[in-house]
Amino acid sequence: MTTISGDAAAVFRSLHHVRPGSGPLVLPGPWDAASARAFADAGFRALATPSAGLSAVLGYADGSAPADEMFAAVARIVRAVAADGVMVTADLEDGYGLPPAEFVERLLETGAVGCNLEDSDRVTGLLKDPAEHAERLSRIRAAAGDRLVINARADTFLRGDRSAPDADPAIARCRLYAQAGADCVFPILAPAELLPEISRAVAAPVNAIALPNGPSPRDLGELGAARVTFGGGLHRRAMAAVADMAAALWAQGEAGTA
Repeated sequence: MTTISGDAAAVFRSLHHVRPGSGPLVLPGPWDAASARAFADAGFRALATPSAGLSAVLGYADGSAPADEMFAAVARIVRAVAADGVMVTADLEDGYGLPPAEFVERLLETGAVGCNLEDSDRVTGLLKDPAEHAERLSRIRAAAGDRLVINARADTFLRGDRSAPDADPAIARCRLYAQAGADCVFPILAPAELLPEISRAVAAPVNAIALPNGPSPRDLGELGAARVTFGGGLHRRAMAAVADMAAALWAQGEAGTA
């Protein structure tokens, strides 16, 4: 069993705070042990697993992988890079409905130093009541103490009307989650132009997602993001390359049998 010390979580937590001239904390998203090793070998000292990528590798649609399999997948990724001191935080959706103490202990058993917890219901896809979600976050914080870095994802932009973006609902949720003990807040898909307003209004580091054709991680940092992740985007890019390779191989095989 791999366990992580409070010191490792403290180091990871410290990386979320501004370091002059260094830009935001950039966390690639490995989807298996091999991709984790690739990112570690490139020099990254911390990684953030995406639930979509892990679910795909396990053979499930995003949001439908069983908790046991997700925890086991995170543990394999941690094991692949732990010897090099690379830290891993895990996207574990809404916590799978597990009691806070059980959720914390199972996560610590993987060796991860932190987690993403979203405020959309895993089954219905609907936004949860923010006060109830904040209460759950506070119970998870109490169970974890300082041993885990909690990134609280606010899904107002994901679930709401993105044609007329308004930062206020996300700010309200992020403030509640920070007060409940979240170390970092993640208004996923917040338009880049709203990041300065959000980061000024919330007393916690803000996580932004880097999207294809969107601002670079450094640009997102200049807009107020302290942490940048990629969701399932890197896995999708890798699979697009695999699809191109498969198509080329098929074409060669077809030509060879003509």
